[in-house]
Amino acid sequence: MKSEFLMAITQLAAEKNLPKEVILSAVETALVTAYKKDSFISNQNISVKINPNNGEVKVYVQKIVVETTSDPSREIIVAEAKKLNMQAQIGDKVDVEATPQNAGRIAAQTAKQVVLQRLREAEHDAIFEEFHGKEADIVSGIVQRIEPKQIIFELGRTQGVLPAAEQVRGERYRAGQRIKLYLMETLRTQRGPQVVVSRAHRNLLRRLLELEVPEIYNGLVEIKAIAREAGYRSKVAVAARQPGIDPVGCCVGQRGIRIQNIVNELNGEKIDIVLWDPNISVFIANALSPAQTLNVNVIESEKAATVIVPDRQLSLAIGKDGQNARLAAKLTGWRIDIKSSAAVEAEQAAKKAPEVPQLMDAQQLPAETRVEETRQPVAAVAAKLIAEVPVVTTRSEPKVEQPEVAVPVSVAQQEPVTVGVPVDEALFIHKPTETKTRLRFAEDLQLRRVVTPEPTGKKTKKRGSGRDEPMGKGGELKAKKSRRPEDYLDDMDMDEANG
Repeated sequence: MKSEFLMAITQLAAEKNLPKEVILSAVETALVTAYKKDSFISNQNISVKINPNNGEVKVYVQKIVVETTSDPSREIIVAEAKKLNMQAQIGDKVDVEATPQNAGRIAAQTAKQVVLQRLREAEHDAIFEEFHGKEADIVSGIVQRIEPKQIIFELGRTQGVLPAAEQVRGERYRAGQRIKLYLMETLRTQRGPQVVVSRAHRNLLRRLLELEVPEIYNGLVEIKAIAREAGYRSKVAVAARQPGIDPVGCCVGQRGIRIQNIVNELNGEKIDIVLWDPNISVFIANALSPAQTLNVNVIESEKAATVIVPDRQLSLAIGKDGQNARLAAKLTGWRIDIKSSAAVEAEQAAKKAPEVPQLMDAQQLPAETRVEETRQPVAAVAAKLIAEVPVVTTRSEPKVEQPEVAVPVSVAQQEPVTVGVPVDEALFIHKPTETKTRLRFAEDLQLRRVVTPEPTGKKTKKRGSGRDEPMGKGGELKAKKSRRPEDYLDDMDMDEANG
């Protein structure tokens, strides 16, 4: 029976991957709970000891040494205590063996539950200690299931959680896929330890370089700084600790085999290896590679730098959506301002140009000056119009004096009135009229109604207008003779002369 008990303990330790001592401690705690419910008083202080060699179980009750006992379940007299321990004195605690013969069914069921609970807690503690020591390191996991907000990985004895914030945009995962992960932290929860992993952390690139490049793992090449935008591009600054070693060449490898393995693990993410330099100007120029630089102006107080690049290298230095400049700023820790050589020359030329005096605001000028400024454009427009009027050269004729004639009001109202910019009258030469102006009354100016007699002749021919027109010889239309107002005036003059 005892041998079977030891075999069960050994098998349980192997299945749970726990030490044998941890299993024995869990069983002893379970037996204490079981014996308290079955054979002992609940307030008694008991303990269980299991011999790891033969599996013998003994139960001990802790009692206090006194001269006279009032509670035999918790006290013992001095004479009996010295039989167990010769140095026992009044007030000491002595363990008295009180192993029961058999335990009841309820006690056995309670012991089983306690054993399982203790083993579970011991297993959780062991897993926590194991992964807590692996923080900031790389672990290999298998995709177990994909959830909307996280991905669960199988890490061996436990599961790892990859939250959405630590995932790389553009990566696709499938069940059963094996991926390298960066272990960020291990947390204690009610359901056991929770392991949080990442694929977007910059130290994942550091650990991958340590795995692929032996010089970095041995300490011959040091990684000074890393700037990463997961899934797109990364920059790594390296420096050699031993002279004669090319740090960039060590990271790239022969024909780029080392860096290519890391790129494949990161699903095609671009990686730039740059040389670190203690001179910040040189380091900033290296960080902007593959773009070439002409000059780097550093402002130590503001921790900022202005980089001048050729015109054809400006877009390459900035990168797509400013990615190259942004990564260079993260890598160096300085604020970088990139300018083209043409822009710098234009700024220098603008500084050398003479300063133009600033015009005063119209509100700051005196009232007289503001009036002249408002009138000046009108005068300029008038002068321009006068200059554009063509000069007409005519022959001078003697001026004939004309008698003054009173013009009727009705006629005066019909004369056009010229409104516009005044024009110099000297440019226009008016010829005097030779017609004789006569004074007439308004009744005389009215036109008489003249009745046109119907034409006599040949038959008329209808036209498309539906109107009969006189026909002449040869079938041609006769032209109508229209009379002008002057003709009526002449007739009136003749009537007056005859009258």
